[in-house]
Order: sequence, then structure tokens, then C-alpha cells
Amino acid sequence: MLKRVQMLIGGMWMEGFSGERALIHNPATGEPVAEVSIGGREEARMALEAAQRAFPEWASTSAETRAALLHQAAALMRERVEELSRWLTLEQGKPIRDSRKEILMAAEVFDYYAEEGKRIFGEWIPTGSQHIRSWVIRQPIGVAAVIAPWNYPVELLAWKIAPALAAGCTVVAKPASAAPIAASEMIRALHDAGLPPGTINLVLGPGRTVGAELVENPISRKIAFTGETETGRWIMEKAAHHIKRVSLELGGQSPMIVCRDADLEKAVAAAVRRAFSNMGQICISVNRIYVAEEIAEVFIKKFVERTRSLRIGNGLDPDVELGPMFSEEVRQKTRDHIADAVSKGARVLYGGHEPDGEEFARGYFFLPTVLVDVDHSMRVMREETFGPVAPIMRFRTIDEAIALANDSPYGLAAYVFTRDLTTAFHVAERLEAGGVGVNINDVTELQAPFGGWKESGLGRELGRWGLESYLELKHIRLAL
Repeated sequence: MLKRVQMLIGGMWMEGFSGERALIHNPATGEPVAEVSIGGREEARMALEAAQRAFPEWASTSAETRAALLHQAAALMRERVEELSRWLTLEQGKPIRDSRKEILMAAEVFDYYAEEGKRIFGEWIPTGSQHIRSWVIRQPIGVAAVIAPWNYPVELLAWKIAPALAAGCTVVAKPASAAPIAASEMIRALHDAGLPPGTINLVLGPGRTVGAELVENPISRKIAFTGETETGRWIMEKAAHHIKRVSLELGGQSPMIVCRDADLEKAVAAAVRRAFSNMGQICISVNRIYVAEEIAEVFIKKFVERTRSLRIGNGLDPDVELGPMFSEEVRQKTRDHIADAVSKGARVLYGGHEPDGEEFARGYFFLPTVLVDVDHSMRVMREETFGPVAPIMRFRTIDEAIALANDSPYGLAAYVFTRDLTTAFHVAERLEAGGVGVNINDVTELQAPFGGWKESGLGRELGRWGLESYLELKHIRLAL
């Protein structure tokens, strides 16, 4: 039997009013795994109204009580980690060990914000009069509508729900329509932990109806979205009608600079992992690699060797390192970017097509691909492929590498590998990105801000900055 996925509105699990359902297919096999209830504007409006009714009680609940409930939800997620991980792999395709890591990270996010919510402090402001007192307090902004993508459907939703609830906001969550199963089970854990009805709501359905209602309805006072830049632009436009606060984590085109003094073994391993993990379907994936001319040949040789060793297959196999791509649409975009690069002079050193074998015939599999002789006229160097492609370009001077890395409308993440501390500071301070990894291939840290410059978004998630985005400042001035 297929798993049934329902909506949660006002504390009640329910089907959509139209009775419409959608099938979720396993991207590794093409087989259906779940049947999802589809809602529309009416269900989204009901969820917003339920969150609005629940807001006064939740906002006035003590931080300690809110923390206890969030900790309980995290504990339930850990108890159910194997079940949730399996569903995540079945719907998204990523290797089971990566799914497990995502579920456990989401639980950690809830634990972190449970405690961070206890540190919502006020400030006492000196005044120019002995008879006047001023202080500033922070209060929850109201109903938050949070929208997550399909590549990390659980973790990226947790990044939004956890700080919102810890701040005292009530939430309407919309997971990705094509990957809602594990995310809905995370929300079930919050419900089972005992959150008051209406505090957390789950709506399912297309962005053009459900998402549009969450953004356009005046009840929502905060929109948090991770996804494509074009959708982010639309959200900004619509949210402006009610002057809503928005947090947008949008597209990326992350560069990695490998200096001539870099530790090659570490740099190659880091580049391969960050270029191909989750089949390149990561917003901070390495999209462009710039290698110093002096070491380029050795780097490229080692990079190709390591890429060849990656094991591809069904994500349920515990030994698999790369699963399928999420859909035929993203696989075709990868093909298009490779074809464009080759037509303009690039060479494929490895990959560039689907793997051979019956076990790959029904899924969206694609070989990790290494390109050389690339330049910035190619789409793969300017657009976000969101696929397993690593284009490698040589540079002569470090300033040339910085200029190439910054030659993009995006600025989410960037990476540099060097043994020289002066070079590390020089490059990191000049790269136009919200996060820079130096000798490391990840810029996410639970306690630190995450977000982009330029067209990669607005606002920050994680750390205290993520919590503050769900709080309003209020100045209270009192005459004695």
C-alpha cells in the first residue's frame, strides 16, 4: 500500500477539499511510494486562520515551555530516524546515510533553538532625563509562512520552523510538492510532542495556489523561502503589498579557488565531495573550480581519479555514495549545460552521460562529470546547473582568480584552499559571498549566520540571526 500524506490544519489531519491526490515516485526506480493530498487556496487560508487564532496563546507561552516542546519533538525525530530517513531516500533519492544525517541535523536544529529561545533579551536605554526610562523588548512577529525546496526538504524546513516557534510565532509550513513525505513526518513529530492546535500547520499543493495564498494573504507577517531566484523575486513583489518581512535563500553559483600552495589531497577530496554530493543538487555546491596553473595538471588528474571511484546506485544501498538525480527536468538541464560547454570548446574528461546497466534504466541516474577548457561564455560557468558537473578552469594570479569568482550575479558561498594565512585572509575578505570556506568545503554552522549576497537572497538563517528574523523590536518610553 502507498503511504498517505495528509495536511495538518488547526490540530487536525485532513484531506484536501477537492479530493485530489498526487503520486510521489522513487527517482531511483520510478515506482510510486506515496499518495499526497493536494490542497489549494482555501486550505492555505484555513491554515493561516488557524495559526492566527493560536498565536496569542503561543506568543504568551513561557520560553521554558516552548523549549520543552521543541526538545520533545527533536527526541521523537531521533526515535523515528530510520523511518524518516527511509522515506527521505525513497522520495528524494539521496543515499540513506545522507538522509539519516539530514534528519539528525534537523533534530539538532530544534534542540538548538529550544535553548536559543530562552535568550530573547531586552535592552535598557540611557536617556537624557532623570524622569524618563526607555527600554527595548523583542516580540514575535506573528504568523510565519515557511516554504522549503525538494533538495533538503527536512533540514531546510527545520531551519525555518524551529526559530519561528522558539520566537513565539505560529507557523504554516509548505514543503516541496514533489518531496513532502519526510517533511510531513517531521511536522507529525512536532504535533505528537504536544504543540497546541494551530501552532504548527502543514499545507500541501502547488506554489501557484497554496504558495501564492501564503504569500499574498495579509495574515502572514513573515515569509521564509528557499528556492529559485525568480520565485524569490515574485515573493518580494507580492510581500511588498503588505510590507511583510521576508527571508530569501535563493540561487547560487559557488566558486572554489585552489591556490598553488594548497594541500592537494585535501583540496581534491573536498572539491569532489562538494561538487557531487546529493548529485550537485545543493545550493552551496561547488559549481566552478579555479586552479592555479602551476598545479592544474596534477589537480585535474587526481580529481578525475577520485570521481571515477564514486559508487552510484539506489540510495537505499548503504554503500552507495551518489543516488539518482531528483527528476528528468533537472537531469535534462545538466545535459543542456554540458552540451553548451562542449559546443564552445570544453572537453569532457569523465562522465557526461547516464551510467550503463539495467539497474540504472528506470531512474534519473547521471554520471558525475568533469569538464576542462571552460570559460565564462559557457552556461555551466554562469548559471546554477544543480547537477553533478564540475568545470575546472586555470588561473595565473590570485587577483585574477578572485575576479573570476566574483564574476557572477550570485553570492551564496565560495571556497578557497591555501596553506598561506595572508592569502586566506586576502581572498576570503574579497570574495562576494555570504559564506566563505577556507580549507573546508562547507559554510554551514548551526551557530553562525547562513545566507547570500547579491541575487542569492536576503536575510539570514541559523544562529541568533535566524531567531531575530522572527522578532519585532519595540521601544517602550516611560515618564515617571
